[in-house]
Amino acid sequence: MLDRFGCTALSALFLLGACTHEAEVPATEPAAEAAAAPETVTETYSVRLFDTTIGQMVATTEGSTVTVDYEYRNNGRGPTLAETIELGEDGLPVGWTVDGATTFGNKIHETFALADGVASWTDTTGSDTAEAGEPTIYIPQNGTPYTLSVYAKALLADADHKMPAWPAGELSLDALQTLTVDGEGGPVEATAYALVGDNVDPTYFLAEADGSLFAFISPRFVIVREGYEAADTQLKELAAQLSTERLETIQAETAHKFDAPLAITNVRVFDPKAKALTEPVTVVVADNTIQSVGPDAPPAFAYTIDGQGGTLVPGLIDMHGHVSQDAALKNIAAGVTMIRDMGNDNAVLSELITKINEEILAGPRIVRSGFIEGKSPFSSNNGILVKSEEEAVAAVDWYADQGDFWEIKVYNSMNPSWVPAVVKRAHERGLRVTGHVPAFTRADNMIEAGYDEMTHINQVMLGWVLDDGEDTRTLLRLTALQRLPQVDLDGANVQHTLDLMVEKGVAIDPTYAIHEALLLSRNGETQAGMGDYVDHMPVAVQRQAKAAWSAIGSPEEDAAYKGAFDQITDTIKRMKDRGIFIVFGTDLGGALTLHRELELYQNVGFTPAEILARATLEEAEYMGLGDELGSIEPGKKADFILVPGNPVEDLKAIKTIRLVSKGDTVYFPSEIYPWFGIRPFTDVPEVMAPVEQ
Repeated sequence: MLDRFGCTALSALFLLGACTHEAEVPATEPAAEAAAAPETVTETYSVRLFDTTIGQMVATTEGSTVTVDYEYRNNGRGPTLAETIELGEDGLPVGWTVDGATTFGNKIHETFALADGVASWTDTTGSDTAEAGEPTIYIPQNGTPYTLSVYAKALLADADHKMPAWPAGELSLDALQTLTVDGEGGPVEATAYALVGDNVDPTYFLAEADGSLFAFISPRFVIVREGYEAADTQLKELAAQLSTERLETIQAETAHKFDAPLAITNVRVFDPKAKALTEPVTVVVADNTIQSVGPDAPPAFAYTIDGQGGTLVPGLIDMHGHVSQDAALKNIAAGVTMIRDMGNDNAVLSELITKINEEILAGPRIVRSGFIEGKSPFSSNNGILVKSEEEAVAAVDWYADQGDFWEIKVYNSMNPSWVPAVVKRAHERGLRVTGHVPAFTRADNMIEAGYDEMTHINQVMLGWVLDDGEDTRTLLRLTALQRLPQVDLDGANVQHTLDLMVEKGVAIDPTYAIHEALLLSRNGETQAGMGDYVDHMPVAVQRQAKAAWSAIGSPEEDAAYKGAFDQITDTIKRMKDRGIFIVFGTDLGGALTLHRELELYQNVGFTPAEILARATLEEAEYMGLGDELGSIEPGKKADFILVPGNPVEDLKAIKTIRLVSKGDTVYFPSEIYPWFGIRPFTDVPEVMAPVEQ
């Protein structure tokens, strides 16, 4: 996933001009020269993803007014935003408007004004006001990346580089290092900064001495001044370095290793085979491995943690991730000890896996999927892009030759006629095949071509509502879900698809929670999936929780989207009842969103115990890893979580995690969350030293 600007920022639609005024003079006097028009300064930036320019940002400054155009397209979608910023004499915004649409089409009209000592603003969460006292800066909900220039200039002018913010919180700016970047305009000396306080992660960017924005940087996504695109790799590597240094510090301060066995006493263990809890036991861990599970007292030579009658659950698995450094740590904090990565920058992910394995960074175990996409104007710039069947088959061979990929993932722009050859070669090389349904075909055809698993429930269901020739490389693959209420789920088309899946043993990765967010989120209403934790989050996340994803243009569309979610639920239930194997993945970054993904399956008839069994041992077995992971048994790797409650009775207990064990390393989430501005959910367990050394 991209950072917040890649995910939520919008693009400008217009530029506003400034007016000039002529002074009045007596008729008998020579006319004075018209007041000089303010100088116009235009700054142009290229939006870069995976070494490709996918959009542009243009900022035009006239006097105290800045207007910004920001737009990009990746994977057939992206934000479009018009932003106008009015600056006061002190350089702080006194007016701010943002208009446009988010990546998934939600319409935005955001305003801010500071007048007569009162700040007022309106965004998708509603409207509010505040009395203006000390200098305070507004944080727009959907601002463009150019807001970084506004922040930088304001914070650099402040003595301690900190400033209170509206709607809440504080912004601070940390200078990290100075560097020179070469490009068509000659060498530029810039300072790398971390902006902290507006979200769970720092925002890294480069600015010149006066605070002018040179580049927004992340390990994958870069927005850089036009003419300096060749510095893309340098900037991504810098972002990765800065992020890594911070995350290494968190790992050093929150990862606990013990020089003797660790015993967790007074706990019940969830057994995914029996789908039940054991009687109270002590679990002893040493050398990365579970040594014993039983009623015996802890060894005198072991460190001990009193489980206080809580439950040990095997580490959770997210079957649909696109892992980044920041997400890796957040997943550990949420008890996710394994992720199936469904497509990534191959080199970046390889480096991350190495750092996790070497315990430089915290992160789950990662099972890799080899992403193959057809080259088109709508391509997802990820994995390997191909232009022919021969290139697609060669890509399969490349992934197979690496030795650490479990499957191939096919994407939207792949020519459907190439898929049988891709599947054939993948199966010959010992790789499974999953993926989207390529444009201009249907799920039935991909099942017959040999897919082992279907990705996203909408990809299956669109085959029941699309007309021939409709292009799902665009947002149509989401907006066409409005048609689902018209589908007879007991009709022949639906039954044929389900029959094929049963006959050929095809599994499904529905990504249920992302469809809930897409179809049911509404402006001003807290999303159901975030309701249990949103008050623990920084203000940016709290605002995001009250923002719709889709454009809801009428009561009819509102009803159609709600009806579509009901149809999705009923379809997943029919799949479960037919014995189709369902895996639980988020495509939302995992972590706390996996908790919501899991609890949603209660809607289709899974019990909490069945959900926990599927999200642990059964998915580990599905990926051929059940002999070493997925249950808390002697000889298996020590991947598990400690929760205070009983998740078999109430699945929400998994949202309050006191301890996460991954192999020989133990984490206490309540030590991790403050690093991200998140208020912890529980206490930190006391660790008792061994009685005997």
